[in-house]
Amino acid sequence: MSEPRCADPAGTIGFFLCQAGQRLRGAAIEAPRLEARRLLAHVLGTTEEALLRDPRAAVPADKAQHFATLLARRVAHEPFAYLTGRVGFWTLELEVSPATLIPRADSESLIEAALEACPDKGAALRILDLGTGTGALLLAALSEYPAAHGVGVDCRTDAAALAARNAGRLGLAGRARFLAGDWAAALAGRFDLILTNPPYIESAAIPTLMPEVARHEPASALDGGADGLDAYRRIIADLPRLLAPRGVAVLELGAGQQAAVEALARAAGLTPEACRADLGGVPRALVLRDA
Repeated sequence: MSEPRCADPAGTIGFFLCQAGQRLRGAAIEAPRLEARRLLAHVLGTTEEALLRDPRAAVPADKAQHFATLLARRVAHEPFAYLTGRVGFWTLELEVSPATLIPRADSESLIEAALEACPDKGAALRILDLGTGTGALLLAALSEYPAAHGVGVDCRTDAAALAARNAGRLGLAGRARFLAGDWAAALAGRFDLILTNPPYIESAAIPTLMPEVARHEPASALDGGADGLDAYRRIIADLPRLLAPRGVAVLELGAGQQAAVEALARAAGLTPEACRADLGGVPRALVLRDA
């Protein structure tokens, strides 16, 4: 069955929204009309509400070409955040790129867990973010603890550079440093709060993920090895030397991994204190302390 014809004249906002919605629907993109509006609003530098108020307004030729280019990328299931180069996390807007995992709302549960475990927002905490990516966890924590300073480490130099740009844009560069390295191998200090969202997908499961993830997000931020636990083994082994007295570590978990990661923590002499669920009810943020 063919798609209905677009009612608005060619070259107008309504026409482009109609055509884009049809193409996105044909590519099995969820909420195609919403994504079409969000994408055209981004290209035109306006709001979705403004688009709907004047659907017969003409779209300039250069903007139409840019929209067509981005639409083709989205039809190929490139993540929306990579098209716009921005994503919201906690109370922040962050730059993203294919060098980094796109921060998810699920990961905000780590900040919630940290705030519960370290309730004194005036504390001069030393914070470490392992596998920092965009810097999301560290920068969100620094936004909540104005006297804190922190370090973010990523295995990719381009990710560490992007995180530093985010810190600068958010006015947090004076309290955040970003390094490229092999987890905590080059670190010698101790930290009051350690945050990490490590790769935890089983290697064999990655091709079965939605194409936005499997084809486009960096494998280094996804692949947790045969059982999904390789990064946890590395990180947890270092936590006893990295945690300051009474320090707290908050680790993001994949679905069904709580028991296995808690066992690794206990074997390293750490005490699992709590596990906060995400909005979907999945145990997501595991809080560890020195035993």
